[in-house]
Amino acid sequence: MRAGLAVLALADSRFPGGGHVHSGGVEEAAARGLITGVADLREFLHGRLRAAGALQAVFAAAAAHAAARRVPSGYWRELDVELDARTPSPAQREASRAQGKGMIRAGRAAWPSPVLAELVTASPRPHHPIVLGVLAATAGAGPQEAALIAGYLAVSGPSSAGVRLHGMDPFAVNAVVAEMGDDLDRIAAEAAATAGLDPADLPAPGAPALDLLAESHDRHHREEVRLFAS
Repeated sequence: MRAGLAVLALADSRFPGGGHVHSGGVEEAAARGLITGVADLREFLHGRLRAAGALQAVFAAAAAHAAARRVPSGYWRELDVELDARTPSPAQREASRAQGKGMIRAGRAAWPSPVLAELVTASPRPHHPIVLGVLAATAGAGPQEAALIAGYLAVSGPSSAGVRLHGMDPFAVNAVVAEMGDDLDRIAAEAAATAGLDPADLPAPGAPALDLLAESHDRHHREEVRLFAS
């Protein structure tokens, strides 16, 4: 029951971890005309799940596996560096670390633990999936459950952006997320199967298009800030 509650809480949009406010590329893709409706969003989310979602699931599972076994503190720095290496976009790296920071603050209140303290000591601004995995394990969830949460967050935040930013039908958008259940389960199972690997040997799924969208969105944002400041 304790682990089940943790899974629900960590995946809940009301959990103050910051994941649900990140559009995951939807905002920039829509601005470029690549997403004009629910059908386009469906394709985008499926692609995102198999790339960014799978990567986040892998590292959440690895973090949960390690947290349950109280690994040496040096492991956390190594795991964080390996996720950095698998995230080519500086904007994506910064977004992940910002979300990780928000999740640490919430996690300290809900599930304080020595492992979370060790993670922050080794890497003061760890990536979001790693924090997620540690919190999931602290609350009694296993690697596969941590991976399932990470995969879900990788599509639920962007799907919300489709509704919030672009006025899509919320019922149709939620139906798209619901139909991804089998893919989510498969990705979580695959991530859990690799959770015990050395960080350097973890899978590295990627999506160059998402990296380019993130960099473009970040550049546009900085330009807007300069214009307003001038």
